[in-house]
Amino acid sequence: MKKLLLVSTAAFFLFVNQSIADEKNKAGVIEKLKNATCEGFFFGIKAGKDCKKRNNAVSQIEKEKKIEAKKSKFKKKVCEGFFFGIKAGKDCDKLREDKTRTAKKNKDLTPNQIFKKNSLNNISPNTDLAFYTGTFDVIDKEGDDQTTLFGIEHRNSNLFRNTFLGKLAPVSGAFMTGKNSLYFYTGVEGQYNLGPMSISPSFTPGYYEKGNGKDLGSVLEFKSEIKVGFDILRDSNLGYSYSHISNNDWGTTNPGTDNQQLTFSTKF
Repeated sequence: MKKLLLVSTAAFFLFVNQSIADEKNKAGVIEKLKNATCEGFFFGIKAGKDCKKRNNAVSQIEKEKKIEAKKSKFKKKVCEGFFFGIKAGKDCDKLREDKTRTAKKNKDLTPNQIFKKNSLNNISPNTDLAFYTGTFDVIDKEGDDQTTLFGIEHRNSNLFRNTFLGKLAPVSGAFMTGKNSLYFYTGVEGQYNLGPMSISPSFTPGYYEKGNGKDLGSVLEFKSEIKVGFDILRDSNLGYSYSHISNNDWGTTNPGTDNQQLTFSTKF
């Protein structure tokens, strides 16, 4: 009886192992059939739609991988060197280090120090303010429109650009006359340095309000000016300028006006 039981058990295990092996072989054959069917024709039968979907999914994954590779390559070029012949900006690692360092410094500042850092007392030294005073309508033949003027002007050295016409930058300002005439203007100024001397021509369209002064025929006027200045201190300049204002015959009348002034400018 014991021998019969032992033989039966051994036969059962042999049967189970053979079944498992057959299942594996069957699965392998099925997988081969699937691959053969998806790769083209199998027994003269063309691959089905499921295989097309599978192939499309594989193609989509490959496309996404290529896009990610291009993005990574683009980021690397922008951070480390040239991109389409254009020099990249700051090194990315250095940029991150600078930002981290700046953030740490700002974190250690007291509220009073932060206020001082952002106050007008910390304007860049490239900010140039000019104050000027002189005579409005210097060649007035009748003498009834001639008066004094006082003005202020702003420019930023960081905005100067080298062009085929020389060094140019935007300039803005305003002046008021002794008869309450006002002129607000903005335009472009050139700067040509000859050692301590500078020559600065400018063209600045603007808005004119006559007040109790001379009627220039239009609110839109154009100021052409030439200024000669001399450096008297490290960041200061003293100069003389002559300007002409007219509306180019766009107004009802165009009497124009010529002005002269002394200018003191300083950087702070």
